Amino acid sequence: MPSKMHSCTPTDLPSFADCAAQIMDRADVLAQHSDVPDMLTRTYLTPAHHNAAAQLADWMCAAGMSVRRDAAGNVIGRYEGLTARAPALLTGSHFDTVRNAGKYDGNLGILLPLACVARWHAAGRRFPFAIEIIGFAEEEGVRFKATLLGSRAAAGSFDMAVLDNLDDSGLSMREVMQASGFHPAGLAKAAYDPASVLAFVEMHIEQGPVLLNEELALGVVTAISGATRFMVEAEGLAGHAGTAPMGLRRDAAMAAAEVGLYIEKRCQGIPGLVGTVGQFTVPNGATNVVPGKAVFSIDIRAEQDAVREQAVADVLAEIERIADRRRVQFAVRKTHDAPSVPCAPWLQQQVASAIQHCELPVRHLPSGAGHDAMAMAAITDVAMLFVRCGNGGISHHPDEIMTAEDAALAAQAFTYFAEHFTAHFPTEE
Repeated sequence: MPSKMHSCTPTDLPSFADCAAQIMDRADVLAQHSDVPDMLTRTYLTPAHHNAAAQLADWMCAAGMSVRRDAAGNVIGRYEGLTARAPALLTGSHFDTVRNAGKYDGNLGILLPLACVARWHAAGRRFPFAIEIIGFAEEEGVRFKATLLGSRAAAGSFDMAVLDNLDDSGLSMREVMQASGFHPAGLAKAAYDPASVLAFVEMHIEQGPVLLNEELALGVVTAISGATRFMVEAEGLAGHAGTAPMGLRRDAAMAAAEVGLYIEKRCQGIPGLVGTVGQFTVPNGATNVVPGKAVFSIDIRAEQDAVREQAVADVLAEIERIADRRRVQFAVRKTHDAPSVPCAPWLQQQVASAIQHCELPVRHLPSGAGHDAMAMAAITDVAMLFVRCGNGGISHHPDEIMTAEDAALAAQAFTYFAEHFTAHFPTEE
């Protein structure tokens, strides 16, 4: 390893091959820590989760970082700056997974900067600021049906009410935390002092097909889309499929289906706006019965809150019209409402500069999925670097893939970003 770091240019790409190999190999190793055999499922504070945390801590130590685990179970490695207790550039992502997951969602955002830090450590390179990599203990919300637990703790916005949430075995989060040696009463101590933080940047696979379809390896995230979700029950009148005349039916399933088709139509053709009916059931349905009840979900997301809010208002109004026309009652319950989180323009510019310096086209795009950066935005400016994934952009699935070549490019871009990082302060013009 040379004693001096090189600039991030295309001719340097082979020097990042070792980083890429390490990222890919370690993703395979982490995938072995699973709650169940033969698939990757790693949920909050299970034995597999603790083992993954220990593995990350070992790798951080080997990269020259001091390591701690906070009251929420986050694994935090600190690569000290030129002076002790310097403010930190934060990066990282989550190491919990959904059920039957892929290997790169979340994990990439820890392993990629870790490989870069190891490279700087081997070269004896330090910066005017510290770099902290946070392996957030929980983001997906699988075990206790509450999301972003790790990043909310770090941001000081942890909702203590979720400590009473139960897992499938009937254990509360509070009980599980205490049994694991974490004390919920100390969660406030996990929060960062905003004055100690310069910014947060998260590397993540896109989890979608945009970069793949445009043959681009990397992208700059403009904002994390806001989301509004509902669970809806449609109540009509059950009837015999052979004797209930079509014009007299109060078919709950068809009323619900019409709502779904309206959502699809309403959300088409508007950049950044998406609408989904991801759950649709007919309780106790039968082939020869006109459905008297249907239950379905609505998920509407957009980069701009005003766009999302108008779409939601239009959908709710259409539900009322469908209810009147079809003589069906709808019970609509909002289950989630989160505003969009813009990525700071000054950070977007520096991420874009890193991509440009690697002689790659710069593509700006929103993130439709939620990320830990959403929570961290409460205490500091945030940015995200997207990395292309294959198989049509599939994620949250074993077929989720990315290439070592793209990992090398992402490591190259992050290296340039960190080596040329310039902090931004509100008092500056």
